[in-house]
Amino acid sequence: MVRSIHAPIVDIEILPISPVVHPSLVVQGASGIHDFSNFLIVRVTTAAGVSGIGEVNGTLYAVGEDGTTAAHVIRNVLAPKLIGEPISPVENLEAIVEGALAGSLFTKAGVATALWDAYSRTLDISMAQALGGVRRREIPIKFSLSGDTDRIKHVYQSATNLGFRAFKLKIGKDPIEDGKRLAFTRALVGENTFLGTDANMGYRRSEARLAVSLMREQRPAFFEQPLAAGDLRGMRELRELGLPIVADESVFRVADLVALLRAEAADIVSIYVGKSAGPSKAVQMGLIADAFGIDSIIGSNGESGVGAAAQLQVAAALPGLSASVPSDIIGEFYYAESVLESRLDSDGSVVRLADAPGLGVTLQPQYLERFTSLR
Repeated sequence: MVRSIHAPIVDIEILPISPVVHPSLVVQGASGIHDFSNFLIVRVTTAAGVSGIGEVNGTLYAVGEDGTTAAHVIRNVLAPKLIGEPISPVENLEAIVEGALAGSLFTKAGVATALWDAYSRTLDISMAQALGGVRRREIPIKFSLSGDTDRIKHVYQSATNLGFRAFKLKIGKDPIEDGKRLAFTRALVGENTFLGTDANMGYRRSEARLAVSLMREQRPAFFEQPLAAGDLRGMRELRELGLPIVADESVFRVADLVALLRAEAADIVSIYVGKSAGPSKAVQMGLIADAFGIDSIIGSNGESGVGAAAQLQVAAALPGLSASVPSDIIGEFYYAESVLESRLDSDGSVVRLADAPGLGVTLQPQYLERFTSLR
């Protein structure tokens, strides 16, 4: 039953969590080792008794924001402005969040996700439907391989045991060694297995050109963010070498995306719920990329189950989602235990959209008792 879309927000709560990263799946990239994560779960409740949840990534080295600052901002800046406002139109609530806070994209994303979850649950529809419609119900996904050859083999075995059949290799430190590691990985996964590369801005232009020449024989499906975020000219020049370029760190907000598209600096854009400041902003970026004829994928900062659910909803609604490059919706596998009562429906090859309202997920009961009210 559809509840009143005019019901005001009566409470906003937060819950800090630090799920344990699965030791067999830890990712090591050019920018560091992702062996721990901190999150804030945000819960928004309306007068109609409808609650929505969202996830703030507070892993400082990975996203540049921390849980302590995010909690302060939500408690002292955002909650006073949002409590008492009707849940619809939810775009007005996003405008309030945007106007109250400069930067802090991941904090905004967690709050915005909770607002959209509550809104779509009020309408008894999925978030993907609320964001513009369900375009697909299955999203192909891939996993990251990293480290030395022993580590690559270990993570590959662990990931394939979970059902993963598509991969990308973390590179970006030394093009010669990276070429050897890619050759090892290609031999390990097989000639017909999907395999891309991700440099995380690790190369200079000369190094990136060398890496392309050394890696071409292994037929990598793409070359993700080989250069610094602002080096759009260098990215365009690499495109001319014939290897598909995926832009990741180059794109946070709409202005970044427009600059990238005008520079013709990428073949595919990696879109994040967190970097975009929320699910609707992520879909908006997908619309813009699609208008330029550029495909998108969903990128990952190691989201937990709540964040992965938001990724899934955006992927289901996203125009122009790549049919050839899998996305990075991996949160249900990356952590030793799920924060969700029921895990997302995934076999490692694809993740499937549930027939349920909002994000389509609920937290495990032991977490529900630990929220701290901000009223």
